[in-house]
Amino acid sequence: MAHAPLLDVEDLTVAFGAQRVVDGVSFAVRRGETLAVVGESGSGKTLTGRALLGILPRGARVEAGRAVLADDRGAVDLLALSERALRRVRGDRVAMIFQEPMSALSPLHTVGAQVMEGLTLHSALRGAAARARCLETFAEVGFPDPLRAFAAYPFQLSGGLRQRAMIAMAMVCRPSLMIADEPTTALDVTTQATVLDLVRRLQGETGMAVMLITHDLGVVANVADTVAVLRKGRLVESGPVSAVIGAPGHPYTRRLIDAAPIAPICLSAAPAGNDAIITIRNLSKTYPGRSLGYGRAAPPVKAVADVALTLARGRTLAVVGESGSGKSTVAKLLLRAEAPDPGATILFRGRDGREEDVTRLEGAALKRFRRRAQMVFQDPFAALSPRMNLRDILTEPLRVHGVGTPAEQRDRAAGLMERVGLSADHLQRYPHAFSGGQRQRIAIARALALDPELLVCDEPTSALDVSVQAQVLDLLREIQAERGLSYFFISHDLAVVATLADQVAVMRRGRVIEAAPTARLFAAPVHPYTRALLAASPEPDLDRKLDLRLVAQGAGDPETWPEPFGYRDDAAPPLREIDPGHFVRCAA
Repeated sequence: MAHAPLLDVEDLTVAFGAQRVVDGVSFAVRRGETLAVVGESGSGKTLTGRALLGILPRGARVEAGRAVLADDRGAVDLLALSERALRRVRGDRVAMIFQEPMSALSPLHTVGAQVMEGLTLHSALRGAAARARCLETFAEVGFPDPLRAFAAYPFQLSGGLRQRAMIAMAMVCRPSLMIADEPTTALDVTTQATVLDLVRRLQGETGMAVMLITHDLGVVANVADTVAVLRKGRLVESGPVSAVIGAPGHPYTRRLIDAAPIAPICLSAAPAGNDAIITIRNLSKTYPGRSLGYGRAAPPVKAVADVALTLARGRTLAVVGESGSGKSTVAKLLLRAEAPDPGATILFRGRDGREEDVTRLEGAALKRFRRRAQMVFQDPFAALSPRMNLRDILTEPLRVHGVGTPAEQRDRAAGLMERVGLSADHLQRYPHAFSGGQRQRIAIARALALDPELLVCDEPTSALDVSVQAQVLDLLREIQAERGLSYFFISHDLAVVATLADQVAVMRRGRVIEAAPTARLFAAPVHPYTRALLAASPEPDLDRKLDLRLVAQGAGDPETWPEPFGYRDDAAPPLREIDPGHFVRCAA
């Protein structure tokens, strides 16, 4: 490894008007090395990466500094290049992976066309050769069906698959430097481990350097060589990962590490729940195949297959699995956002003791059920209307269901704001005026407006930095204890699940493959895929690196699983109870 830095940044300063949001930041990245830039939302870490490529948001400008890139094609100061010269660098010598793929990908072009565009602009590859490179890269980043992904539009892919497309777009030209802004936030842990391993291998083969912008200190501990910690635009600590993570010197760094959730080896068993609030049986969902033109269609897609789950009242059932496993589809079916295949049963037993089958509800009865079962979405910025202020957002559910007078609705909105830790004085503000963590608190407040009995939480903390994530999880626990709420909690973060859930159901390719009390699942997982999930969950501990051997064993196709777990196509073995309350999909 060369001693001279591939990228040397000195005294970088970025300002909005008179306010400096990045203030005198300096760091270096060497060939084949990974620098992790960490900090809370608003610390300036994303703006630091964007400044290097000249893609700052409107109103922001670089006030001072230099950023010298010295690769095999010479040395250039990125901050001094013209826009035309930067276009030749972006995507070729320096590539960037963005955090929000839905806003970064064009909705009008196929994923394959967008990835091939980089090759067309920056390489001599054309036609079949460019297509072959794209498909090879798609396979490398973990697309289960590269050909299908190549022909798909972004809206046809899950959030995790869209992020894989972004990673493929950045990697396809084999850049000298990759700036990765939260590149694995939307990925399940097995894919995250595979992608991180792939990036490391590419670094070894090509000497590519990585500037990793992240709030996940587990990822930092596993892949970073050096770390730079930002707080309010200033560099507060930097150095080798062994020093910064192993023996942090600044109190802010220690606070970040302490806030990171860690999956325990064993938990005390959760007390037995009361009666079931939700009982799901024979739940399946089949989507028609995509049109191939000329009257042809692809085979139907079985997104959910014969799912059976039970949620005890006042408890938390976590459903975990990779992108495309069907966990979010189960949530949509539970709330009747979509209709299940015939034969399904979703029994809901309310506080009044009445039991009703959600699959049969229509009209006013379905509206009453949705008042008692609310959802907290993964992306609060997309879930909250940008055209409504907070008072209108929080009172809208009350108006729709005819609850209270206008004055009572306003009082209710103020009380909800106070309950989630925000000031009622901010009710006239709009969502864009709040941070990501504050917007998620607002989304929780909206979900609580109708005093529901059940909250369906779809990855509610995945996009938050660790300290804000810890605050939101504490809030959810407090509200559950106060109101006796039941949570149907969807996540790919096992460390979060371990701190919140009473029961865990693991899904893969539309099926529940293992379900057990949280303590038992973490202490003694049986299915190879569950073991792979646990092995792939990174922790901020330098002595507990990812076990990629276990990940590879369980993360493959079901036909590669050992006996008695493996199966082909739809010939899956049944879900068997191997111990009281512990179910595993396996042959007898």
